[in-house]
Amino acid sequence: MKPHFYAADTKQAAAAKAELVVRYGDTPLDDADVVVALGGDGSMLRALHDSIAHGKPVFGMNRGSVGFLLNEYRPDGLLERLSHAQTVILNPLHMIVRTLDGAAQEALAINEVSLLRETRQAAKLAIRIDGITRLEELICDGIIVSTPAGSTAYNLSAHGPIIPLSAGILALTPISAFRPRRWRGALLPQTSRLVLEVREADNRPVSAVADFTEIRDVETVEVWMENTVNIALLFDPEMNLDERMIKEQFMP
Repeated sequence: MKPHFYAADTKQAAAAKAELVVRYGDTPLDDADVVVALGGDGSMLRALHDSIAHGKPVFGMNRGSVGFLLNEYRPDGLLERLSHAQTVILNPLHMIVRTLDGAAQEALAINEVSLLRETRQAAKLAIRIDGITRLEELICDGIIVSTPAGSTAYNLSAHGPIIPLSAGILALTPISAFRPRRWRGALLPQTSRLVLEVREADNRPVSAVADFTEIRDVETVEVWMENTVNIALLFDPEMNLDERMIKEQFMP
């Protein structure tokens, strides 16, 4: 296994990369078998987005804070760990946004697509799923469409459910819903195609965010799971991601 090292822009990650390069070398990306990402969940997300273009699997080691998608940092025995790592395939969300000026923009999201109010006024959203209007008007601060991999991130902080990777569903989670007040979101098949329409968009502007790509002043947002894009994430066998997601649901 020939690793290429990717480090976050932090002292801790840079020091780890320097140590690992001395021990294992640093293969150019084009010739590498695997990318070893060093940092936290944010830098890991960036490395996974980069892998869409270069097609290399990513093995993360935590040199940040939470590190939910990363393995434990241990410099010893790295090549053996890589050769025995388990592969998890992630599919991103595909977002197409149409803005008030008539432009269309696209982006991919590994964690989530979020719609967020831009001003002091609450957003008004209509929700259509597979061509059927499910909510005529949701008054809220925003809404999140989350993948299983992203369900422990922004979705969880908005009181959305944690989803095992094998569940085959997406989470649709409102942010500070005002009307209907009792609506707490929905679980949808991963085959669902969502259209989120911004009502009164001129007076209540809304932005759409796919992971770290933000598009402002949106009118409609279409979201679906892009099964033609496969992202390979590597884990130590003892770091089984489904097991970690189950454990997370019982954390105090």
